[in-house]
Amino acid sequence: MTITYSLEDLPNVAQKVLAQLKNKIVLFDAEMGVGKTTLIKEICKQLGVQDVISSPTFALVNEYLGNSGVIYHFDFYRIKDEEEAYQIGFEEYLSSDAWVFIEWPDKIANLLPPDSSTISIKVTNDKKRVLTYQIR
Repeated sequence: MTITYSLEDLPNVAQKVLAQLKNKIVLFDAEMGVGKTTLIKEICKQLGVQDVISSPTFALVNEYLGNSGVIYHFDFYRIKDEEEAYQIGFEEYLSSDAWVFIEWPDKIANLLPPDSSTISIKVTNDKKRVLTYQIR
């Protein structure tokens, strides 16, 4: 699946993404400032989260409650090594049957389950985003 969109299209894009996902562990692959957190915020909104949604850059993980249960949002940008993920109990989050959204998944590549989904985002010259979706 490939979607080209602008920020105004985010609610529709989030709905399309949720309709396509085959599992609840979703990796967000994109450069800094492309819109990973912005898309995750909208997906969380579509899942019924009422809380303020922010990037967990310093906390590593934020927890939200949606209509269908808990959502975990990880940002591994500042992590030094995979051992830090072990120390916060990352494997337990993966086995929780909750939604798990992960920014900067390349930092913990060896810990990711093989059936996770990957959403890649790139910015075009006209400031639109191109989203591609695949299952690992």
